[in-house]
Amino acid sequence: MSDSPKQSKAETTPHSPVSPAEPAPAPAAQAEQVAPAGEIEPKLTPKSKAKRNPPRLTQLPPFRVVLHDDERIDMTHVVRSIVELTPLSAPLARDIMLNAHEHGSAPVLVTHLERAELYQELFACKGLTVTIEPAL
Repeated sequence: MSDSPKQSKAETTPHSPVSPAEPAPAPAAQAEQVAPAGEIEPKLTPKSKAKRNPPRLTQLPPFRVVLHDDERIDMTHVVRSIVELTPLSAPLARDIMLNAHEHGSAPVLVTHLERAELYQELFACKGLTVTIEPAL
């Protein structure tokens, strides 16, 4: 009778050998089924990863906002408009206005395309001519 409790313990141990009818799963199959903790997506080969995720841009391409001189518009209006529409200070706005007056045009600032287009529209509302160009 003392043998029966030992036999029942041997039958219930978690490390009992796998029966020949049940083949053990391959190690590679286990790795694909269960992702390690903290990993969001399963590991991909470099070839398949390149197909799924195209390279991302870390920065938007820069565009230059250029102010053009117009003899009909008062210089103070130009300086006030630059200060009002951009984060630039009054002395810097004055320098930009004088540069545009002397040379016909002057760069105001460099930003991404959508913001440059917004500045172009805002300056047009003030009666000023501004163009945008790639700043490469």
